[in-house]
Amino acid sequence: MKLIGISGTNGSGKDTLAGLLAEKYGFLFITVTEMLRAECRRRGIEVSRENLRMVSAEWRRESGVAVLIDKAIETFKPEEQQHVGLVIASLRNPGEAVRVHELGGTVVWVDADSRIRYERIHNSHRGRDEEDNKTYEEFLAEEEAEMHTTGDAATLNMTAVHELSDITIMNESDLEALQKITETLLGV
Repeated sequence: MKLIGISGTNGSGKDTLAGLLAEKYGFLFITVTEMLRAECRRRGIEVSRENLRMVSAEWRRESGVAVLIDKAIETFKPEEQQHVGLVIASLRNPGEAVRVHELGGTVVWVDADSRIRYERIHNSHRGRDEEDNKTYEEFLAEEEAEMHTTGDAATLNMTAVHELSDITIMNESDLEALQKITETLLGV
């Protein structure tokens, strides 16, 4: 199984990159964040970054730090023959990056200037108003809360994921530039 795990800062283009890999190169794209959103909706709680962090930490405590990767792979298995591989976004715990590596996969970190990322989120109209309707200062504060662990090993620690990444992509331009960078760095 060809496996790519994508992580990075908020609004950097993780889903855009994963969508590109799905559309142009035949990967199945699974977003673990959408799994968490669905769980929040199932529980009848607000879909907020804070609740997404809470649910993901609960799942990691109950089923191990790689649970989101394992759930994505379970979803992929029945469709494996129809795709080149699996691309999973967004890794936010180092245990997820470790699991991708254990499975022979590649971890990609996507980043861009914080102002560019903030503007992308506010101009994208991606249907996540409850998560995206923030001031720039709130955006930075939420990101900081996700960059370093604030509790046990089940909480988010994107800095540690970044340190475990195999490839870094700076996505500060347009989709065409992202595609060229992707082709060069990932050899697709």
